[in-house]
Amino acid sequence: MKKKIYIVRHCEAQGQPPESPLTEMGFTQAKYLSDFLSNIKIDRIISSPFLRAIQSVEPISKETNIRIEIDERLSERILSTLDLPDWPEKLKATFDDSELKFEGGESSKEAMNRIVNVVDEAFKREVENTIIVTHGNLMSLLLKNYDNSFDFDCWKNLSNPDVFVLSYVNNKVNMEHLWRKKLIKK
Repeated sequence: MKKKIYIVRHCEAQGQPPESPLTEMGFTQAKYLSDFLSNIKIDRIISSPFLRAIQSVEPISKETNIRIEIDERLSERILSTLDLPDWPEKLKATFDDSELKFEGGESSKEAMNRIVNVVDEAFKREVENTIIVTHGNLMSLLLKNYDNSFDFDCWKNLSNPDVFVLSYVNNKVNMEHLWRKKLIKK
């Protein structure tokens, strides 16, 4: 059985806290995302517990009648519990040094291991196609795990939403950038 995992970055949201909902544009994007994924036989949907992630896949969940499973390990990475005015530079530094950790936060390596475990478990399940919806930083660390050239600039170029597919073939994970939705204008 050829297994595929569709890694989805959530649609446009009103903010960064876990309870931040999608914007009006985000709900429109979620509908387009559902339309895009509707040509794929989906077997399983796993989401970050953050409201914006759940709302991003609710349309495809309703269309396919597949329950959204919540997995805390798909929560966005915490860079630090301190307010970091220069957070982009700090984030970039963590792409260069996967062990670098700021107060109250996770290193890139810790966050990467968390999402890689979810993906590894999904590949071991007896289902063909899984959707995993998460957040930009965590998604980029997952992609870096399979392609070390995926760096800070690649993270900056991700869109909301964005979709990559991981295919497990011949004991190897292949990665493909499937879809970028920047065509929807406000």
